Amino acid sequence: MKRPSRRRIDLASGGEFDRIRAILGDAWGGDGRKDGLPSVGPGDDAAVLGDWVFSTDLTVEDVHFRRRWIGLEALGHRAVQVALSDVGAMGAEPVAVLVSLALPESGLEVARALGEGVRRAASQAGAFLAGGDLSRSPGPMIIDVVALGRTDDPVLRSTAAPGEDLWITGTLGGASGAVATWEEGGTPNEALRARFERPDPPLHLLRELRREGQVGAGIDVSDGLLADAGHLAAASGLGVRVEEGRVPIDPHLVGFDPQRRLELALTGGEDYQLLFTASRRARDVLEARAEGPVALQRIGAVVKGAGVVRVAPDGTERPGDSGGFDHFEANTP
Repeated sequence: MKRPSRRRIDLASGGEFDRIRAILGDAWGGDGRKDGLPSVGPGDDAAVLGDWVFSTDLTVEDVHFRRRWIGLEALGHRAVQVALSDVGAMGAEPVAVLVSLALPESGLEVARALGEGVRRAASQAGAFLAGGDLSRSPGPMIIDVVALGRTDDPVLRSTAAPGEDLWITGTLGGASGAVATWEEGGTPNEALRARFERPDPPLHLLRELRREGQVGAGIDVSDGLLADAGHLAAASGLGVRVEEGRVPIDPHLVGFDPQRRLELALTGGEDYQLLFTASRRARDVLEARAEGPVALQRIGAVVKGAGVVRVAPDGTERPGDSGGFDHFEANTP
């Protein structure tokens, strides 16, 4: 049985992560003095204590969504799926969620609609609603979901190796295309709206690939492909090359020019697909899997060095560390 040692994983650069470092200080000392549990502390998609995986995820009105964009049932569903995506990225089996709500409205219909979405998303993932908390909010609606899962062999951000291939599930850019359309005063088509309302992370894929020995490191794509590739690279102390021509762009991004579609796929975020590494020996196996229910695409490689390099179809290279969502950067929408 393979277990991670107790450690805190290196974080990437950026305003959000500078604040996380300031909050953490030396809170995770790494000496294991309490109980000796093999653990992973801050810096990965989730914390690991023994064979339990824990993650928490906030959804805040007017930061992560606008009420005119999404119905309440869909919002509850989305909040749970987003949180469980972190559990899936660790290769863990979803077990339960705890949901805390701060609601500006006191009507029962709001709680009922949110609860319906929460329960449905948890059930679809094979998890159950284990509890939570409820408060009145004088300001925005806030949903906080704690997701719990179990695994005896977690997939980490920090275990990539030079020479491994970089793979992505699904397609990218659809959710951010919906957001861009709303923010520009338009109405997204139904396919893009669905990408935002109901992200569908392949929660069980990395657990299956881990059992087969086909995955090295992994992360879910929430901040944008380039940003999250940068998090994986920083945690592993390596570099990543992303081949732009291989990136699977959502086919429903109609109305956007080709360069805008590419940038939405690379930097838009909100897709909650899984980015992972695998040895070159696994190519045939993964390409065969790509014909199954979960789309897979090889998009680059892990290399010695640091940071992210994006490679254009003509071979032109440029840094790929910019872009993506950061709550505290000036260029964040």
